[in-house]
Amino acid sequence: MSNPLYDTLFGKHAGQTTPFLHLENGKTINHDSFIRMAGRYANALTQLGLSVGDRVAVQIDKSPEALAVYAACVQSGLVYLPLNPAYTAHEVLYFVENSGANLFIGRGAKEDELVPVAKQSGALLKTLNADGTGTFADHSQKMSDSFNTVDRDGDDLVALLYTSGTTGRSKGAMLSQNNLLSNAQTLVDLWQFSAMDVLLHALPIFHTHGLFVATNVTLLAGGSMIYIPKFDLDFIINNISSATTMMGVPTFYTRLLNDPRFTKNITQHMRLFVSGSAPLLAETHVQFETRTGHRILERYGMTETNMNTSNPYVGERRTGTVGFPLPGVEIKITDSKTGKVLADGEIGEIEVRGPNVFKGYWQMPEKTAEELRKDGFFISGDLGKIDSDGYIHIVGRNKDVIISGGYNIYPKEIELLLDDQAGVLESAVIGVAHADLGEAVVGILVPENDTTPNLDEIKQNISKSLAKYKQPKKLIVIPEIPRNTMGKVQKNLLREKYKDVCLTIEC
Repeated sequence: MSNPLYDTLFGKHAGQTTPFLHLENGKTINHDSFIRMAGRYANALTQLGLSVGDRVAVQIDKSPEALAVYAACVQSGLVYLPLNPAYTAHEVLYFVENSGANLFIGRGAKEDELVPVAKQSGALLKTLNADGTGTFADHSQKMSDSFNTVDRDGDDLVALLYTSGTTGRSKGAMLSQNNLLSNAQTLVDLWQFSAMDVLLHALPIFHTHGLFVATNVTLLAGGSMIYIPKFDLDFIINNISSATTMMGVPTFYTRLLNDPRFTKNITQHMRLFVSGSAPLLAETHVQFETRTGHRILERYGMTETNMNTSNPYVGERRTGTVGFPLPGVEIKITDSKTGKVLADGEIGEIEVRGPNVFKGYWQMPEKTAEELRKDGFFISGDLGKIDSDGYIHIVGRNKDVIISGGYNIYPKEIELLLDDQAGVLESAVIGVAHADLGEAVVGILVPENDTTPNLDEIKQNISKSLAKYKQPKKLIVIPEIPRNTMGKVQKNLLREKYKDVCLTIEC
């Protein structure tokens, strides 16, 4: 046996002294040094008592060490569960508890808040900081950097990523080695990545885009990354001339275009700009091409499937579309009620089948059966159509998910908190257009009896339980939430009425 994902992405680079990570401070980590760091971490994980199939939840800042934890989990046969560092302890508890994580690695600065999470969930708590320090790092220092890679099969579970719906509990999408490896191999070929590529990596690594697309593709191709903790406009403008490729969310590109220093001259060495995680406005496409001469390549993916479609590398990158199905991936548009395949041009539910599609939801067999058909097609929850040329258009979501700055935000979670606030009878949370973030969160409140809710106090209260990007940009009080004859909230009417409330960056 072997370990397909580790052998293909990481193991083949052992002994190679070519650059892998170019850091913000000017230092470089080569492939071999990274592999050795991961080896120490793998030994540390094993020494802590973890065994094959155990879950490791991590809520740490982006760093070379954070990436090495991912590699170590793959090498030692553990299931990697990354969590957004912006989550509060209240939010994190569900993920750690539901996953049955045996180990929880968090930031030292938040250790006091995380101790109760670990205690209630039964997980062992260790810390790892952005500078490479922490109790997990201390434990790893005395370990050998050589580790005997654990045999795994391509169908074995390698990662658990949580994705939420607008109602109910968050769902843990189970991803196998083959899910990740097949997608990386397809994208390397389709987007023509090679060992000569230098990827400007400003994405977070707690979700599919930054970790399983950007990082896996670079590792498979044998290239390197300019690896920075987060989007930094000045740094990117000063260093983009050293890169050949960049992956980002629409917010990255709108912010670059708002800076006069971002010119055709500093992008002349680039061969590819990729955008995803949220729709790119047609205006941004046009402005970007006019400014730089480059046409952004837009694609479509999900937590449960990694990447599904892509505009062509060679050929027309059509504005307003996400291109064609990836090689080996099937896409069909169906009637959401009957499951019947619709004709080209008709809007319906997007369904996906291929080696990239996940294994199901963690400990949710009913939800898995509901969304993953027996024939392997996954019901995405997105609405789309296929035009006469075969390009796929995403036209909306049949669930009211808000995408702000590339992050998925689920209204129900926020509504539950707002409904609990003093003076609030009920609430509805919607997404409205935002000049910088794509969409902004707006909370609509109905007052209780004749009271007047204290909006400042409500914002302060919910900020204790919500990551900043989920917090409403505006709270609006209205007498009554519109409903249809069946009692269902008509959020489409609210979105239409308040569509212009956040069209300025100041919102």
